[in-house]
Amino acid sequence: MHLPFWISTTLLAPLLVWQGQRTRRTTPRLPEAHGDPHGQYGDGEPAWQLLVLGESTAAGVGVTHHQDGLASQLARQLHQQSQRTIGWRSHGINGIRLQALLDHLKTIQLAPADAILLSMGVNDTTGLTPRRRYRQQLLALGAQLPGPLFLLSVPPMHRFTALPTPLRQLLGWRARQLDAIQRKLAAEQPDDFIYLGYPAMTDPTLLAEDGYHPGITGYQAMATALAPALTARLQTAK
Repeated sequence: MHLPFWISTTLLAPLLVWQGQRTRRTTPRLPEAHGDPHGQYGDGEPAWQLLVLGESTAAGVGVTHHQDGLASQLARQLHQQSQRTIGWRSHGINGIRLQALLDHLKTIQLAPADAILLSMGVNDTTGLTPRRRYRQQLLALGAQLPGPLFLLSVPPMHRFTALPTPLRQLLGWRARQLDAIQRKLAAEQPDDFIYLGYPAMTDPTLLAEDGYHPGITGYQAMATALAPALTARLQTAK
């Protein structure tokens, strides 16, 4: 148990509940992206297939079409850097937590991929998933999927402009705790997990109208930051 966090949360609970309810009422509810959640850049058979899996970021919330989402923009960057044909696919569910994702994946068959990127943590942050349980669920997911599993950093929620103070700071604190679990897991088990971080979106213009999710330029910034390390890893693996 992370005692300082829980003491702060308990003491501020009435205010945090009120702020959370008010934020849900006043923040625009953006839909998941439309269109085909898959495609490719380049001609012929893809040399690499990418899959972005997880919550709202994988579902393309913040943009209208999947073509503008993270998987597509990342595949475009990899195609430009490697001059290879890159296939991409998104499989995300807005609002899902890690345990629910595990249960969901037991009911479907994912398409083969050379790199699976997991974008999770926001809903487990707001849902206060215990840190030990979050780690156990990551291990279960890693055992369920062909590895290594690329863990995208948990978004820094203390920078989400849609959230008021002190709710924003408390959720940011919790998000950093879950992100630390991902970093540690990748350090301990490098053959099974690879941590991929990207700079925080300090520029509000990178966010969608809800001040919560990336917009087109936000997903582009994420892809630009992630592409070099991912390209290097895939080239080494091949």
